[in-house]
Amino acid sequence: MIKFSVALLLSAVSLAASAGGNVDAGKALAEKYACATCHGKDYNSPIDPSYPKLAGQHRDYLEHALVAYKRADGANGRNNAIMTGQVKPLSNQDIKDIAAYLHSLPGTLTTRR
Repeated sequence: MIKFSVALLLSAVSLAASAGGNVDAGKALAEKYACATCHGKDYNSPIDPSYPKLAGQHRDYLEHALVAYKRADGANGRNNAIMTGQVKPLSNQDIKDIAAYLHSLPGTLTTRR
């Protein structure tokens, strides 16, 4: 019974880590797809002020945005041709991994009160 419980616990931990995305895999994907070209080498200094800062952004927001670009239907204002082309080859796990990586980075986003 103890062996079963340990195996079950380890499976749950592994599933949770996968569900949240893999930071190292996300870093490799961000490099592969040259995300820094537009969003800045630190993901805090985009080349155009209309491009978002990605470092430190909420993981679920990043996932939602990437999925919306992948749909390419203009949902939620996500109809940028460059981003649509960038995310088209990404799997759902790739999106989770990239979001986990960008979320893990120190960001300069602030909340004004």
